[in-house]
Amino acid sequence: MSKRFGDTLRKAPADAQTTGHGLLVRAGYIRQVAPGIFSYLPLGVRALRRIRAVIRAEIEGIGGQEVAMPLVQPAKLLRRSGRWVAAGPELVRVSDRGERKLALGTSHEEVAGELARSEIHSYRQLPALLYQFGTTFRDEERPYGGPLRAREFTLMDSYSFDLDAGGQERHYQQHYEAFERIFRDVGLKNVIPALSSPTAAAQELEHEFMFVHDVGDDEVALCDSCGYSANRGAASFTKPNPPEEEPLPLEKVATPGTDTIKSLADFLGVTTDRTAKVVFFSKAEDPESVVMALVRGDMEVSQAKLAIAVGASGLTPAEPEVIRATGAAPGYASPVGLDSEKLSVVIDPLMAASPNLVSGANEDGFHFRNVNFKRDYQADMVVDIAAGYEGAPCPACQSPLRIASGIEVGSLHRLGPAYGEAVGATYRDESDEERPIVMGSYGIGVDRLLACIAESHHDDHGLCLPITVAPYQVCLVAISGGDSDIAAKADALYEWMMTLGLDVIYDDREVSPGVKFNDADLLGIPLRITVGERSLE
Repeated sequence: MSKRFGDTLRKAPADAQTTGHGLLVRAGYIRQVAPGIFSYLPLGVRALRRIRAVIRAEIEGIGGQEVAMPLVQPAKLLRRSGRWVAAGPELVRVSDRGERKLALGTSHEEVAGELARSEIHSYRQLPALLYQFGTTFRDEERPYGGPLRAREFTLMDSYSFDLDAGGQERHYQQHYEAFERIFRDVGLKNVIPALSSPTAAAQELEHEFMFVHDVGDDEVALCDSCGYSANRGAASFTKPNPPEEEPLPLEKVATPGTDTIKSLADFLGVTTDRTAKVVFFSKAEDPESVVMALVRGDMEVSQAKLAIAVGASGLTPAEPEVIRATGAAPGYASPVGLDSEKLSVVIDPLMAASPNLVSGANEDGFHFRNVNFKRDYQADMVVDIAAGYEGAPCPACQSPLRIASGIEVGSLHRLGPAYGEAVGATYRDESDEERPIVMGSYGIGVDRLLACIAESHHDDHGLCLPITVAPYQVCLVAISGGDSDIAAKADALYEWMMTLGLDVIYDDREVSPGVKFNDADLLGIPLRITVGERSLE
């Protein structure tokens, strides 16, 4: 350790947002270069290398072949898939000196598709599975928790290529099982495979692996009775039966200063389930195309469900001026009386079935009482767009759902034949007919995995890393007190352990025993051997 690059720190830096983040900095694993961008020091590199070894063994065990794909990707590839237009500001777009449009890859589906397009021509070449450990950049609006949500990170992304849906399903299941083993082998507990929101290309439910922990910036709905689990935005739940009432006459009432559901309910003396919640979104592909989403006032809109319903790759909250352009008044909006070609009205089935609700009058300071679907307004679509909530009845067993914080550490996606067709990845079948390759994509954030392990494997003194992840297996501490004989015995023990093939970090520094023991506690090495006067007696 006398020659190790990177010092330990006595205190976590002021910008450390979580315990694990602070410990990785203090122990000399990482250093921040910019928000969400980190350098990895020798200890961090060794830990990442061990994590990659666990992942590599599992992916190659299911037939994966390692490749390397570029961070910088030409716009023409992303235009084929639609990502160039659909992606938001998280996709960094640049131009080179020849004014050619490029992007920093947020993932590598398009490049993998291009490899398949250029290399796979016949059904005899399928199935195939490629994977890589590649640098990825996503311009996160709010990086969080060090490597928990970084902007630049290493992603293990693998891509399957199949003849048909049956082959793709086999690859999907193989990855599902391999991911479970990976998380087990790196010592990460509380990882739950949860149903995730379907992507626009997949059109069916998929899975993400959620590390359930208080530091998570995502949410997962869990049923402790039957084991149902889903990302909160994708969770299904049994909705209550609305009251049976005859429609009452529409009534416009003054409601000054009530531009939130709570303030409206308090002002009128009603419960929130007797109100309508209206939320406006703009489509990523066309910011001027506005979606008006309605759920009952005691619920929230799931952006993930809504995006799938309207066929959008992403949604962002609509700006007030965009809302006003539809004829609606922000905070006092409803579909009653609106007629705009740029407006799509999507309502939740419970909202459609609930009679006599309070909804906006599209005039500042006014609402309507007794708003009823079909009589007072129409919708372009009636579909489940409500997000799961604490205590919602489980769709499988009706027990109350629990909402927990979590971090996504892995994801599985069925891209299907439509994606292969979009990126031009095709093959010729036995009849020499051209068919699209059926693709799948699967990913694990390597840096995020290390961050999650740090969050779950520490004590009051420092990191306590599993032996499969720790940068070294053994920490050898020499307490010589200036005694050359003790130092020589420690040196000899170090050399002997090295000949056995053990990974040993040797603290041979001329510092106090207290400093050495504190650093040994902080670094998180699983085994410690102390060579000193007392241990040699």
